[in-house]
Amino acid sequence: MKRIDSEFAFQARELAAQIEDTLGDPPNRKNYRMVVDALVAEFTKGAFVEDVNFLSLALVDHLRFNNLPSLLASAKQYESGNSAEIIDMVSAEGACATMLAAIFKTHPDLTRQAIIVAFLHKNPKLWLHEEHAASAEDKDENDDDTDSENDGPSSDVVGLFDEVGD
Repeated sequence: MKRIDSEFAFQARELAAQIEDTLGDPPNRKNYRMVVDALVAEFTKGAFVEDVNFLSLALVDHLRFNNLPSLLASAKQYESGNSAEIIDMVSAEGACATMLAAIFKTHPDLTRQAIIVAFLHKNPKLWLHEEHAASAEDKDENDDDTDSENDGPSSDVVGLFDEVGD
């Protein structure tokens, strides 16, 4: 059974790419911090872009995750979940806490999704290993099916090399 919804896995990977793109090459932490601070300020003012990765980017470096097992369990369903429980599993300070409260009031489900995406990004060992193991297991199952059906060359192939034949 999957531990997390595939959409959460996708969004966590997208967040990683967005952070990498924002940092740039070579990494410019000052520029990254300015972008994150601008997002926090915009979300706090009520300017809202309904994008889970923008909200996750604004939150990811500010949140403290207080209940890792429950957050991981909450990642099983992307489209539904208890937003109030999720908000209680994290804490933030200052402008981020203000922003989090404001966004939660108007967009609780998006806030829940963004918190879980940020959590998955910060804790990849909790879910990536199992996801890769499941992919390998699926591949092994497919290989087993092929092997049991393919016990040797078909009669058509044997006929090509038959010295006595046609």
